[in-house]
Amino acid sequence: MDTSKRRFLKGCGGVVAGLSVYSVMDRPQASLAVESSETKYAMLHDENLCIGCNACEDACREVNQVPFGVSRVNIVRTGPYGEYPEQSYRFSRHSCQHCEAAPCVKVCPTGAAYIDKETGIVAVNEDRCVGCQYCIAACPYQIRFINPVTKAADKCDFCQQTQLSQGLQPACVLACPTNALVFGNLKDPNSALVKALKSKPTYRDKVDLGTRPKLFHVRTIDGEIVL
Repeated sequence: MDTSKRRFLKGCGGVVAGLSVYSVMDRPQASLAVESSETKYAMLHDENLCIGCNACEDACREVNQVPFGVSRVNIVRTGPYGEYPEQSYRFSRHSCQHCEAAPCVKVCPTGAAYIDKETGIVAVNEDRCVGCQYCIAACPYQIRFINPVTKAADKCDFCQQTQLSQGLQPACVLACPTNALVFGNLKDPNSALVKALKSKPTYRDKVDLGTRPKLFHVRTIDGEIVL
């Protein structure tokens, strides 16, 4: 994107800087949901199968050319839990939730943050992004960041521009050595994702906010991973 154009748009963004991000978030967000398409992508992270190897992080960085110092996906390790030698750790995935009612989309003044109508993926058009960081402030999951190379907002897009465009699964899914990640179409009852969701109890983060996230988790069973 032309530098002068970006500066101009940033100036325009400053005019509306007085608007409260939180007041905008309070507006009804049902209109952001994608209902017309036959595809609604989502992901499941099984915390019992995850071993915290970070292969997903490395694959994401390589395939999507994510600069060092920032990351689209992080595996957060907590613990140890229990008494030695019966100790265990927990591993949780921290990445974009691809909300059906996404606060980041609602507050974006330029339309750079949007929900793809064909897939339900929450994406970013970096050419439209002016770096105002409204989306970063609005995201209740704190997963967005400013890419130090593009200077635009960035985060996980399920490898929309890379893997998915080639008919492949997201890089993190293919790299996982324990099959802790399952990706697929929520609207396909025969998909591996839907079958996995029906076979295991899952949870989603901060559902009380009404964001309707599409990143599901299988909660860790204490003692499942013994060190």
